[in-house]
Amino acid sequence: MFPSCSTSRILQHRILQTQECRDFAEEKLGQAEKTELDVRLDNLLTKADTRRRWTERLIKQTEVVLQPNPGLRMEGLLYEMLEREAPRHTSNHEQLGECMIDAGHELGPGTAYGKVLIKCGEMEKQIGGTQRKLIQGVTVGFLTPLRNFIEWDSKTVLKEGRLLENRRLDLDAAKTRLKRAQIADAHHARLNSAPPPREEARAQFSYMFSFLHVKWMKMWTAEVVQAEAQLRKTQDDFDRQAEITRLLLEGISSTQENHLSCLKDFVEAQTAYYAQCHQYMVDIKKQLGSVQPSVVSSDKRLSSCPVTDATLPPLPEPAAHPTHLPPPSSAPSPQTGPSPAS
Repeated sequence: MFPSCSTSRILQHRILQTQECRDFAEEKLGQAEKTELDVRLDNLLTKADTRRRWTERLIKQTEVVLQPNPGLRMEGLLYEMLEREAPRHTSNHEQLGECMIDAGHELGPGTAYGKVLIKCGEMEKQIGGTQRKLIQGVTVGFLTPLRNFIEWDSKTVLKEGRLLENRRLDLDAAKTRLKRAQIADAHHARLNSAPPPREEARAQFSYMFSFLHVKWMKMWTAEVVQAEAQLRKTQDDFDRQAEITRLLLEGISSTQENHLSCLKDFVEAQTAYYAQCHQYMVDIKKQLGSVQPSVVSSDKRLSSCPVTDATLPPLPEPAAHPTHLPPPSSAPSPQTGPSPAS
């Protein structure tokens, strides 16, 4: 069971939500007057929403570049939500380097191929370590400021924006309530001043129906003064909240300069990373150029040996035709035809 104060607070909150939903629906249906925001304030709200959406996309795509594995990204996000340190995982370059080093030791570190495998494996592990430093630097210098903007500044703007929208709906409801009370009061005064029709029964019925309708609407007439006071109060609340929201939006507009500085740090970190990887590749290329293979394949040996007549074995002479066989007859000439028999 809730306490009585909590129950009344929850009930008031539900009634307020119902009224706001009703006012919003009436605005969309064109049955209520909508208070338009200041043009500058509206532009600031639009820019803030655009900045928030693109910042979220930049964070997401940068995380994809730094960690292409979606499973590891979700694991890191989970540990971050739990405020615990995520376990360290071996990168793809480091795994490839370990594989090359193990293969080089297994195939023989004394052979040229084994030595090259070990050297390439060490280079791949160095690239993996440099990539880990890149991820740490970009996370601290680029992603963290953007995440702080989404977590604090953007959420504060959204909260104040929703509060401003609620104040606007309250103001619209107060305007509508005052308008209805004034209409009911004017209608009631008009019917009281006009004499009721006595000629026909239909006219009398219409008059009675209008009279009951006015009696029902007279509730709004009694609240004219109260509606005017509520309108002034809601107008003051709306103006105050609009000023607070405007000052907050103008304050976060300067965050783009901070984000620009973070973006420069991100580019410098990438430049240093690729320059270091290029230096690793240049060094390993020089080392590979100085390695001479100790074992040459048989195909390479055969292709490198010169072929001379002295190295070839003598061909056997063809055997003579047997004496008991007649020599082959010549083929008949196609022009003269077959020769006559002798």
